[in-house]
Amino acid sequence: MKTFGKIAALSMVVIAIVVLNSFIWTSATTNKVVELPINGKSFAVLELFTSEGCSSCPPAEELLAKIDRESNGKPVYVLAYHVDYFDNLGWKDVFGSAENTRRQQRYSSWLNSQVYTPQLVVNGTSEFIGSDEPKISNAIDGQLLIKHTTALSLSSEADAKAVTVTYDAKAVQAGEELVLALVQKNGHTDVKRGENEGRSLSHIQIVRKTAVISLKETHAGSAILNFPKDAEKQDWEIIGLIQNARTGQITAVTKIEVNHS
Repeated sequence: MKTFGKIAALSMVVIAIVVLNSFIWTSATTNKVVELPINGKSFAVLELFTSEGCSSCPPAEELLAKIDRESNGKPVYVLAYHVDYFDNLGWKDVFGSAENTRRQQRYSSWLNSQVYTPQLVVNGTSEFIGSDEPKISNAIDGQLLIKHTTALSLSSEADAKAVTVTYDAKAVQAGEELVLALVQKNGHTDVKRGENEGRSLSHIQIVRKTAVISLKETHAGSAILNFPKDAEKQDWEIIGLIQNARTGQITAVTKIEVNHS
């Protein structure tokens, strides 16, 4: 009886160990977190609306240039749209255009915001005073955590008068369109009159021409953007955006160098 008792007790211990191990294995399996691969790309598109006739704009353009320098290697894209509604206040912005003003007006509708300078829009979804570095930096960091699955590829051919851009977009959603911007990388103006009279202003990433293309029927094709008259003296690139025409949200971006002939 003592031997049987020892065997029975030993059996109970073995069963308890088996049950405990089974519980631990089951719990571990049940609570296991499986990390799935994340597809898509993150980016931050910064669109600054500015004017040489606005005394508040130079600090915003300086911040834009700083962000451009310090974001080397990161997917941060900057564009400066010079608007024309300051042109009757003493100084006509040599880079200003009604086309750029219309783009800002679209953002006013999308974001329910005022039309003002310097205004900076990030990824088409939020807007800030263009010189507010802390808020803009936080917005960039937040956007770089978001993955987008829409993709865009560009190629180009240029002659003395224009650049032909060939595009191909993938995974486009309903209501999205392509925005192509012809960008002059650098510019300089000595301002003679107006709010910035006597100042020597340096500019970067100046948008000189845009084209907006519907992607409803086809996601691939080509478009022509004309150079301004002094094109041979400048360095150029094309920045392409896929943007929701109803909300303004940007879901893809890319850029290519343009070799002006």
